[in-house]
Amino acid sequence: MPSLLGIDNGLTVTKAVIFDADGTQLSVARRRVPQSMPHARWVERDMAGLWQATADAIKEAIALCGRPADDIRAVAATAHGDGLYLLDKDRRPLGPGILSLDSRSGEIVERWSAERVFEEALARTGQAPHVSAPSALLAWIRKNQPDRYGRIGHILACKDWLRFCLSGTIGTDRTEASTSFTDFRTQAFAPEAMRIFGLDDLFDALPPMAHSAEIVGHVTAEAAEMTGLSKGTPVACGLHDVTASALGMGGHEEGVLAIVAGTYSINEVVSSEPRVDPRWFCRNAIDAGRWNNMAISPASTANYDWFLDTFCRSEQDKTGADGGSIHDLLAAEIDAALKKPSTILFHPYLFGSPFGDVASGSFVGLHGWHNRGDMLKAVLEGIAFNHRTHVEALREGFAISEIRLTGGGSRNPAFVQMFADVLNAPVTITSTDEAAAFGAALCAGAAVGIFATPQQGARQVGMTARQYEPVPASSAVFNERFSLYGRIAGALEPHWPEIEKLARPDTGGTA
Repeated sequence: MPSLLGIDNGLTVTKAVIFDADGTQLSVARRRVPQSMPHARWVERDMAGLWQATADAIKEAIALCGRPADDIRAVAATAHGDGLYLLDKDRRPLGPGILSLDSRSGEIVERWSAERVFEEALARTGQAPHVSAPSALLAWIRKNQPDRYGRIGHILACKDWLRFCLSGTIGTDRTEASTSFTDFRTQAFAPEAMRIFGLDDLFDALPPMAHSAEIVGHVTAEAAEMTGLSKGTPVACGLHDVTASALGMGGHEEGVLAIVAGTYSINEVVSSEPRVDPRWFCRNAIDAGRWNNMAISPASTANYDWFLDTFCRSEQDKTGADGGSIHDLLAAEIDAALKKPSTILFHPYLFGSPFGDVASGSFVGLHGWHNRGDMLKAVLEGIAFNHRTHVEALREGFAISEIRLTGGGSRNPAFVQMFADVLNAPVTITSTDEAAAFGAALCAGAAVGIFATPQQGARQVGMTARQYEPVPASSAVFNERFSLYGRIAGALEPHWPEIEKLARPDTGGTA
């Protein structure tokens, strides 16, 4: 049976996953990719280092698979969306890649929100710009790094950089293209969209657009040597990781609300016609004539990871040395906290929020008798509440018949049950462990004719599913707590700018 390679590059880890054509996962290899934060709000990484780490992961996945590399019929990549990966006119990296956690353009976006830019962008592109959008980052570079700006030859996303490293070809797909510069009506790049942000002179630097399941090149000799792949292996265009995750769990379909509880809070639903609202991004789906409506914020399990890094470092070091799991170690603390009432509410706005990047995270109702488990429970609840904020918006705009969940949090049954109770709706998880990588693999399979379409591939592989039903009593409690959570956030909103000023140099504060 032929196999397929899906590459999934997140904000901290790059993964190579090999699947059988029937969807069975054969092997997975991971490499951590270091982030650089040279200044407050800057989050970057070395582009060459990212490719080397990915190549190493591919080579290990092939070795673990136990099959020859020429069994792999095709490869496709997915990666974190938004952010910016630039090449100069000689197709060389132009500085480090900028991740979607970067918020250096905050002042620019704040100014745009006070002007007509938000209104014009929403009317043309179907979305308002945010701090890690390519539009905002390019505007920041134009203002602060004019020499770098003048040398821009190609504007890429992360997965497009990996595609270039694999095949030597430059381009993007429909889902990635719509992060800033497409007209939502035509779903194509529009000079008018660039003009809104004062980036007219970069229109020719935008990459050619192809279907996610279109063969756009073949593995080069250099890439084959680095990765262990066979030279000439077809490379499909790939797709934005938000869409890949939905596809990989069978959720890139009309009527299905796909939730990804990862670094970002991702909540999305496909529609057959565009519907624009400031509460979500109206972006391109995989196929022409379909739209992916995404309500997102960088406010999901990144908060949980921060808590572990900040308050559970010794336990992480111990489990890392022993080969255990920090999540298993803390499970008893969390379970005990879940069984008792608590006054603690947590707003998971450490890296961003539905209110923009000026918001900040907070524990409210914390007392001296609370312990770490109580705080962890509040963090998980706050994450679920933030997803509910986005889900409620999408429920108002679209008919939703099913909710599916993936992401790191979906591996914890207690967390999934919390989602069902918080949303007061059944929540389905699937057997697909690496949903985003599988979404990329489905595109690779469709590109070489193993599947008629990526969506058809997702339907025919026979992934198993488990549904969690809401518990009415728990839903009632969470509903009351969510209402208070929202009211407190509303009360804090006017004070967040004041808090932010405390960290500015002219006030004597520190970041």
